[in-house]
Amino acid sequence: MEQLTAEFGGAGRAGTGVGPVLDKFESVSRIVVLRGGGLGDLIFAIPAIAALKAAYPEASITLLGTPAHEALIAATKSPVDEVQVLPFSEGVRPGAENEDELDRFFGEMRARRFDLAVQIHGGGRYSNPFLLRLGARHTVGTRTPDAASLERTVPYLYYQHEPLRALEVAGFAGAFPVDLEARLAPAEGLRAPAQTVDDGGQPLVVMHPGATDPRRRWPVERFAELAVACAADGFQVVVVGDGSEKDIADRIVELAASSRVRSLAGELDMGGLVALLASAAVVVGNDSGPRHLAQALGVPTVGIFWAGNVINAGALGRSLHRIHASWVTACATCGIDVTQVGWTAPRCAHDDSVVAGVEARDVHEDVRSLAATEIVRQHP
Repeated sequence: MEQLTAEFGGAGRAGTGVGPVLDKFESVSRIVVLRGGGLGDLIFAIPAIAALKAAYPEASITLLGTPAHEALIAATKSPVDEVQVLPFSEGVRPGAENEDELDRFFGEMRARRFDLAVQIHGGGRYSNPFLLRLGARHTVGTRTPDAASLERTVPYLYYQHEPLRALEVAGFAGAFPVDLEARLAPAEGLRAPAQTVDDGGQPLVVMHPGATDPRRRWPVERFAELAVACAADGFQVVVVGDGSEKDIADRIVELAASSRVRSLAGELDMGGLVALLASAAVVVGNDSGPRHLAQALGVPTVGIFWAGNVINAGALGRSLHRIHASWVTACATCGIDVTQVGWTAPRCAHDDSVVAGVEARDVHEDVRSLAATEIVRQHP
């Protein structure tokens, strides 16, 4: 423990954490957490934020995130007190930087006099300098060897479960875990728009065929095959996605050719998506935000994952969440090793699905099993 004190700037405490839990900071009333990225990225951060809220119950927690994060926090009950939307900044929020806007943002943030700033946004090459400009009294976060150091830093190695990585950072801020995975609930009074679901009393299966990286997408033909099988079982099937995924969703509906299968891609706001997912018997998706959101809402899920993404983002339990992992390690077109990611190796130009080998019949079996489990769970 003496080594931890010298290296990380805080004495460790007894207890169960993800890695060492160091001493809490004194007089913390304002905490800011940096986590940009997609919907799933925020969901991965929720357990760490919950831990910080439990460790510093009198402190307010401000999330520096994206417009999608702001919408999600507004549509759910969460440990986040407020969201400040990040300005465009390289490596933090992609987009055209505006120096005047950045200066104004940092001026406003420094005026808040944050006591603790927590970085759980990647390895820190861009996010650590960004965090330091907030002017907080204490800083904690992840760090690759080429990143600026913070007061307390956790080594960043790519292959680590993201919620557990964030919890390890929270431990360095003195916070013990409350949950290992995100737990969210729909905001009070939140209801899916009346026109979105006309299920006739039949259980609902929601499918999300999208993913930021096209290589993580299960082929539309597999989703359509699954939709047909679910419809034959008597399920209503709704395909969701944002506007950019509408063509994919429409193609699944076209191939399924069933009145029980329809698309709402591009039609739901965040509140509508949360309400729809919360009403589902089972949600099926790739390694993507809506599947992670469904899991956080306590809805059974079946995920189609590349094996490397299971390490980083897979559900920890199997009673309500099933995973079908593809063990492809090379690009089907050029043969490049796809297990080397991020800065460790260049990505090839090909978008071949690395999960195409997962069979629809296997996913269907889990949908049926989980739907039956959900009925028992809700009506013991």
